[in-house]
Amino acid sequence: MNSPTQITFRHMAASPAVEARIHEEVAALEHCFSRITSCHVVVEEPHQHHQRGRGFHISIDLRVPGSEIVVNHEPSMHGLAAKSDTGEWEKHLETQPDHKDVYVSIHDAFAAARRQLEDYARILRGDVKHHTGAAARY
Repeated sequence: MNSPTQITFRHMAASPAVEARIHEEVAALEHCFSRITSCHVVVEEPHQHHQRGRGFHISIDLRVPGSEIVVNHEPSMHGLAAKSDTGEWEKHLETQPDHKDVYVSIHDAFAAARRQLEDYARILRGDVKHHTGAAARY
Protein backbone atom coordinates (compact mmCIF):
# COMPACT_ATOMS: atom_id res chain seq x y z
CA MET A 1 0.00 0.00 0.00
CA ASN A 2 1.31 3.44 -0.89
CA SER A 3 0.08 5.19 2.26
CA PRO A 4 -0.45 3.89 5.79
CA THR A 5 -3.90 2.85 6.93
CA GLN A 6 -5.81 5.71 8.52
CA ILE A 7 -8.03 4.76 11.46
CA THR A 8 -10.56 7.15 12.97
CA PHE A 9 -12.57 6.52 16.14
CA ARG A 10 -15.83 8.40 16.68
CA HIS A 11 -17.71 8.61 19.97
CA MET A 12 -15.19 6.28 21.59
CA ALA A 13 -11.61 6.26 22.80
CA ALA A 14 -8.90 4.94 20.49
CA SER A 15 -7.99 1.36 21.27
CA PRO A 16 -4.62 -0.20 20.41
CA ALA A 17 -6.23 -3.66 20.32
CA VAL A 18 -8.90 -2.52 17.84
CA GLU A 19 -6.23 -0.78 15.73
CA ALA A 20 -4.17 -3.99 15.69
CA ARG A 21 -7.19 -6.01 14.52
CA ILE A 22 -7.87 -3.48 11.75
CA HIS A 23 -4.24 -3.65 10.60
CA GLU A 24 -4.53 -7.47 10.49
CA GLU A 25 -7.67 -7.24 8.38
CA VAL A 26 -6.04 -4.71 6.02
CA ALA A 27 -3.04 -7.02 5.64
CA ALA A 28 -5.41 -9.84 4.68
CA LEU A 29 -7.02 -7.57 2.06
CA GLU A 30 -3.58 -6.74 0.66
CA HIS A 31 -2.88 -10.46 0.38
CA CYS A 32 -6.12 -10.78 -1.63
CA PHE A 33 -5.38 -7.74 -3.84
CA SER A 34 -1.92 -6.20 -3.64
CA ARG A 35 -2.69 -3.00 -5.59
CA ILE A 36 -4.55 -1.16 -2.81
CA THR A 37 -3.22 2.41 -2.72
CA SER A 38 -4.89 3.70 0.47
CA CYS A 39 -7.29 2.65 3.19
CA HIS A 40 -9.30 4.72 5.66
CA VAL A 41 -11.34 2.99 8.37
CA VAL A 42 -13.84 4.72 10.66
CA VAL A 43 -15.05 2.92 13.79
CA GLU A 44 -18.09 4.57 15.32
CA GLU A 45 -19.81 3.62 18.54
CA PRO A 46 -23.42 4.73 18.87
CA HIS A 47 -24.28 7.39 21.43
CA GLN A 48 -25.06 6.03 24.88
CA HIS A 49 -28.78 6.80 24.59
CA HIS A 50 -28.90 4.71 21.39
CA GLN A 51 -26.84 1.84 22.77
CA ARG A 52 -29.70 -0.59 23.29
CA GLY A 53 -30.54 -1.39 19.69
CA ARG A 54 -27.45 -0.53 17.70
CA GLY A 55 -24.07 -2.08 17.22
CA PHE A 56 -20.88 -0.50 15.97
CA HIS A 57 -20.80 1.24 12.60
CA ILE A 58 -17.70 0.47 10.52
CA SER A 59 -16.86 2.42 7.37
CA ILE A 60 -14.04 1.33 5.04
CA ASP A 61 -12.79 3.43 2.13
CA LEU A 62 -10.33 1.58 -0.13
CA ARG A 63 -8.60 3.25 -3.06
CA VAL A 64 -7.48 0.98 -5.87
CA PRO A 65 -6.19 1.89 -9.34
CA GLY A 66 -9.12 3.30 -11.29
CA SER A 67 -11.73 2.91 -8.58
CA GLU A 68 -12.79 3.35 -4.98
CA ILE A 69 -14.42 0.68 -2.84
CA VAL A 70 -16.61 1.91 0.02
CA VAL A 71 -18.17 -0.30 2.68
CA ASN A 72 -20.56 1.09 5.27
CA HIS A 73 -21.34 -1.72 7.67
CA GLU A 74 -24.01 -1.33 10.28
CA PRO A 75 -25.73 -4.31 11.86
CA SER A 76 -29.20 -4.93 10.56
CA MET A 77 -32.14 -3.77 12.62
CA HIS A 78 -34.40 -6.47 11.21
CA GLY A 79 -36.14 -7.82 14.25
CA LEU A 80 -35.13 -10.95 16.01
CA ALA A 81 -37.91 -13.45 16.40
CA ALA A 82 -38.15 -15.07 19.81
CA LYS A 83 -40.83 -16.82 21.82
CA SER A 84 -42.21 -14.84 24.71
CA ASP A 85 -43.25 -16.21 28.09
CA THR A 86 -46.74 -16.82 26.70
CA GLY A 87 -45.36 -18.96 23.87
CA GLU A 88 -46.14 -16.39 21.17
CA TRP A 89 -43.49 -15.33 18.67
CA GLU A 90 -42.39 -11.72 19.14
CA LYS A 91 -40.10 -9.55 17.12
CA HIS A 92 -37.50 -7.47 18.97
CA LEU A 93 -35.84 -4.51 17.29
CA GLU A 94 -32.39 -5.07 18.67
CA THR A 95 -29.20 -6.22 17.02
CA GLN A 96 -27.87 -9.60 17.93
CA PRO A 97 -25.56 -9.50 20.95
CA ASP A 98 -22.48 -10.55 18.98
CA HIS A 99 -22.95 -7.59 16.60
CA LYS A 100 -22.55 -5.23 19.53
CA ASP A 101 -18.96 -6.47 19.74
CA VAL A 102 -16.57 -4.19 17.85
CA TYR A 103 -14.41 -7.13 16.70
CA VAL A 104 -17.37 -8.94 15.11
CA SER A 105 -18.44 -5.72 13.41
CA ILE A 106 -14.91 -5.18 12.07
CA HIS A 107 -14.74 -8.75 10.80
CA ASP A 108 -18.12 -8.46 9.04
CA ALA A 109 -17.21 -5.11 7.45
CA PHE A 110 -13.88 -6.41 6.15
CA ALA A 111 -15.59 -9.56 4.83
CA ALA A 112 -17.88 -7.30 2.78
CA ALA A 113 -14.85 -5.28 1.59
CA ARG A 114 -13.07 -8.49 0.62
CA ARG A 115 -16.04 -9.61 -1.50
CA GLN A 116 -16.14 -6.25 -3.29
CA LEU A 117 -12.38 -6.30 -3.81
CA GLU A 118 -12.53 -9.83 -5.25
CA ASP A 119 -15.30 -8.72 -7.63
CA TYR A 120 -13.18 -5.76 -8.73
CA ALA A 121 -10.17 -8.04 -9.29
CA ARG A 122 -12.32 -10.36 -11.44
CA ILE A 123 -13.36 -7.40 -13.59
CA LEU A 124 -9.73 -6.33 -14.03
CA ARG A 125 -8.72 -9.85 -15.06
CA GLY A 126 -11.60 -10.02 -17.54
CA ASP A 127 -13.27 -12.95 -15.81
CA VAL A 128 -16.63 -11.17 -15.85
CA LYS A 129 -18.71 -11.44 -19.00
CA HIS A 130 -19.95 -8.16 -20.46
CA HIS A 131 -23.21 -8.30 -22.33
CA THR A 132 -23.42 -6.03 -25.33
CA GLY A 133 -26.67 -5.18 -27.01
CA ALA A 134 -29.80 -7.26 -26.64
CA ALA A 135 -29.74 -10.69 -25.09
CA ALA A 136 -29.30 -13.56 -27.55
CA ARG A 137 -32.52 -15.36 -28.45
CA TYR A 138 -32.76 -19.02 -29.24
